[in-house]
Amino acid sequence: MLNIVLFGPPGAGKGTQSNQLIEKYGLIHLSTGDIFRANIKGKTKLGVLAKGFIDKGQLVPDEVTINLLKSEAQKVENPKGFIFDGFPRTNKQAVALDDFLLEIGTSITQMISLDVDEEELKSRLELRAKDSGRVDDADPAVIQNRINVYRQETAPVKDYYSGQDKWMKIDGQGTIEAITQRLFDAIDSL
Repeated sequence: MLNIVLFGPPGAGKGTQSNQLIEKYGLIHLSTGDIFRANIKGKTKLGVLAKGFIDKGQLVPDEVTINLLKSEAQKVENPKGFIFDGFPRTNKQAVALDDFLLEIGTSITQMISLDVDEEELKSRLELRAKDSGRVDDADPAVIQNRINVYRQETAPVKDYYSGQDKWMKIDGQGTIEAITQRLFDAIDSL
């Protein structure tokens, strides 16, 4: 099984690049952001809970996120692998993901981190807010808070995978096509 954690700050292009990886490698896309947005739109109990955190640019608590992700992954029969987009965001989530994957007889193949400078991230998020109507991308203060939360709480997860020799950094700047090719090259070299 090919299991990829696509990692990077908000606006790094994880969702865009996930689509390319899904198409080429036949992976199942598990995006916590998409899952949360669907629950928010559906006004589920989880969605209402998650919205309160997301609107402030904060992370949804680990337990809620982990259980939701497990539930989504277990809906898939005989997957070729998964691409985890926006998860794990904490070391506790990384350990829980390893434990869950071990239960189903697999493990993370590689964490691939998209490296993008902060000004480019802000520019991408502002553009995404206009194009997609994502309210969480429209407020510069929320954007900055999301970037800060990523640096403080999420970026350390790379050390977890680095300790397993499963972390790789990819230049996340340039055209979508150039970034996609870098990702293909990295995965094909595994």
